[in-house]
Amino acid sequence: MEAIGIWPHIADQAQPVKRIEITDSGLDAGIRPVLLAWDNDLHEIEGTSTAAHIVPLPRLNAALETAAASERSIAIVRPAAARSFSVGEFSADIELEGGDTIAAPLAVAADGRNSILRQASGIKTVGWPYEQIGIATTIEHELDHGGIAVQHFLPAGPFAILPLPGRKSCVTWTESAAEGHRIMLLDDNAFLEELDLRFGGKLGRLKLAGSRKAWPLSVHLARAYIANRLALVGDAAHGVHPIAGQGLNLAFRDVAAMTEVIADATRTGLDIGSSAVLERYERWRRFDSMLAAGAFDALNAFFSQENRLLRSAREVGLQLVDRFPALKRTFITEAAGLTGELPKLLKGELP
Repeated sequence: MEAIGIWPHIADQAQPVKRIEITDSGLDAGIRPVLLAWDNDLHEIEGTSTAAHIVPLPRLNAALETAAASERSIAIVRPAAARSFSVGEFSADIELEGGDTIAAPLAVAADGRNSILRQASGIKTVGWPYEQIGIATTIEHELDHGGIAVQHFLPAGPFAILPLPGRKSCVTWTESAAEGHRIMLLDDNAFLEELDLRFGGKLGRLKLAGSRKAWPLSVHLARAYIANRLALVGDAAHGVHPIAGQGLNLAFRDVAAMTEVIADATRTGLDIGSSAVLERYERWRRFDSMLAAGAFDALNAFFSQENRLLRSAREVGLQLVDRFPALKRTFITEAAGLTGELPKLLKGELP
């Protein structure tokens, strides 16, 4: 965000996550002891004061759109939706629903889980649904959150409280499908009662500060990340469980790698849509996102079990990690996206 000039426009709405706390308990537990916690400080590792910020999506989108609109080399076509995709000898051609066609040496599909361009190019996906739904909302609370993010591992799935500026937090909530649909049909007061049950009174009285949204959870991976003059990024390439909150960060890694590949190809005079250029992007990103999807799927399965022996094993494991600073530093650097072969943009450098 700093490298592309966006950070100054969102910094005042970016809440630093100063500490992360993890619990693992039943829904009716009167006390939720913190089994694993760490200060989210990267100063010793990267000279950075914090490893993560929570930014409201409307502010981030507005900053990105304003920056794109002010860039002379970017033409924004709106409203527009892709109807078909075809490839010529030297160009990718996208036909829009209105009948117009856009042509370029390379098309980058960033059009979500149900990507029209991915389907039109014939790229298949592998994946499966979870018997869970995701619920998200913003709440106001009586007490100050202190910049602490909390991940409650409950039997139906993780319940995360992510701090926002002021006495507000974003809630991302994984619930069993049947129970989640029941909860979404409740009125606001009953919905707040369900929230309070999961908060455990941690932040005092609660009040809704935004609309509620829900969606079915699933995982998918594209069988290929590239086709002839086409590359997939973000949810078009991979959709992961929100258990670690890394979906957006994985997409940032895709975009940063794609940008670097295009920049390097342009400097050397290569065709940016050629297979040699795109294969570098696929090698760079496919294994990382496959590993992430598998890890998040395994974490969800492991923590969504109510078996007492398994719960005891989880508690022992989390407490052991809590006692080893080196292991906790590994968690911080992984969550901050500082592991693996990093594109230059993710290191704050222009490619």
